Amino acid sequence: MPLLRWIRYTAWAALAVVAFAAAAIALGWWRVDGPGAPARPAATATAPLDVGGPFSLVDHHGRAVTEADFRGKPMLVFFGFTHCPEVCPTTLLETTNRLKALGAEADRLQVLFITVDPERDTPAQLALYLQSFDPRIVGLSGTTQQVEAAVKAYKAYAKKIPAAGGYTMDHTASVYVMDAQGRYRTLIDYHEDEQAALAKMRLVLN
Repeated sequence: MPLLRWIRYTAWAALAVVAFAAAAIALGWWRVDGPGAPARPAATATAPLDVGGPFSLVDHHGRAVTEADFRGKPMLVFFGFTHCPEVCPTTLLETTNRLKALGAEADRLQVLFITVDPERDTPAQLALYLQSFDPRIVGLSGTTQQVEAAVKAYKAYAKKIPAAGGYTMDHTASVYVMDAQGRYRTLIDYHEDEQAALAKMRLVLN
């Protein structure tokens, strides 16, 4: 009888673990952003993570900037590249539309598009690419080392993938939402529900 009881309790415990894991995945507590990307916890407004930090890059006007130049305004930070076939243009278009939806509030929000492909994304290339989106979006590039440091500071993911005729980049597809002091608050996921995304943007504006 003790053996049967132990087996029954073990089975119940295993079921509980499986149920918890399924709930965590369904709620987005843990995500993997691309093939080979490490799992990382999604953000919550009540449990900020050690994400974000110093960076030294060049904006799409050719000016050297650091994180201090953007301090004082809440930020949306997105890592991508101009040769991205779908995720980047879609995310930037969605962000453009959300800025319009926020109205005058959007002027208090800074949006940074940090390339993960500095080999091709010069400031001039970023300037040309960003003409299709809200003019308040700032493109940032730099040396490979500078970009890698920014990716690491945000605990993002980026990897060069060989492709026909060259390469593409696998990268984090979420937008980091930071408060005016540069503290991480939450994530806006790729193709997130519009009302949920707007609510996260207002979170750092209020």
